Amino acid sequence: MDATVTVRSTAEVGPDTVAIEFDSPDGFEAEPGQFVKLTGTVDGESYSRFYTLSSPDVIESFEVTVGIDEAEGGPFSVHLGSLSAGDTLEMTGPFGNNYYEGESRVVVLAGGPGIGPAVGIGERALAEGKTVAVVYADDEPAHEARLAELEATGATVYVVSGAIEDAVAATLSEEPDEQVFVYGFGSFVEEAEAAIEAAGGDPAEAKVENFG
Repeated sequence: MDATVTVRSTAEVGPDTVAIEFDSPDGFEAEPGQFVKLTGTVDGESYSRFYTLSSPDVIESFEVTVGIDEAEGGPFSVHLGSLSAGDTLEMTGPFGNNYYEGESRVVVLAGGPGIGPAVGIGERALAEGKTVAVVYADDEPAHEARLAELEATGATVYVVSGAIEDAVAATLSEEPDEQVFVYGFGSFVEEAEAAIEAAGGDPAEAKVENFG
């Protein structure tokens, strides 16, 4: 769908990282792990970027998590970081086929900005009584409070600053409905797929979103 969306709230959730919550437009349906395109104008120029949902649902509102880095994200990421309640953007979506579909056990491997879908999927699955594990690789972690809450409510959580192979090996099981998700930039996706294979899993069975 195409819609104008209004900012409900913003919050700093890590170094140079903000979570932006928008009011959900009428009829908007999406699942954790899907993404939307946000469009806005900065200094007279239109910018569009894709952001994966970091909220467990979109019933009343939806959230995206944005890393603010002008060198990599351009002026639009800085613009998003300056938004406040009542500001608006254009939204298109949702997009993506690699999202949570009620699997009984979910294992989310997240690198950098992959933390957004990781917490969204984890919270949704736990709320539905499912088993959750998260392996998150980042030197400057974001959403630490939500990760701590996930762990406190039953999830297995590994936050690592280096190689993820050991954490992945400790996390994967042979449960029949286990679904592995991978979210991150290309180098992380390659590392995650190698770690899955080393642990005896099948990378081809993972749901993967490569952020480029």
